[in-house]
Amino acid sequence: MLDNESDSPLEGKVVSEEQHPQPDTTMAMVIYALYLASFILGFTSIIGVVIAYVYKGKGPVWLDEHYRYQIRTFWIGLVYGVIFSLLTLILIGFPLLLALAVWLIIRCVKGFKGLQEKRAPSNVDSWLF
Repeated sequence: MLDNESDSPLEGKVVSEEQHPQPDTTMAMVIYALYLASFILGFTSIIGVVIAYVYKGKGPVWLDEHYRYQIRTFWIGLVYGVIFSLLTLILIGFPLLLALAVWLIIRCVKGFKGLQEKRAPSNVDSWLF
């Protein structure tokens, strides 16, 4: 029994990764990679968002924020993509589609960086970056 009830049982002890393993970020990285691969293959972002929905809620809060960020990236990108594609009829859509590609790349790079630092991406609720 602990001498003081408010003391943590782990206080002053070195906690190994075997006792508290780091969460696996592989699937979140795969989703970002699938989003970037959609520039070449076109359909991989759909696979990525399905994986994000499956894994959402199964990890620590900071990792769940990545899945939320990925889901929002997909849906916001889809909305922007449809609107900008329609605007290609009046030629303004072409530079907007280029801006959308840059937007997606920035969000994926920001997500990769957050995963490497084991933290949630900033501004998850933002429609921009």
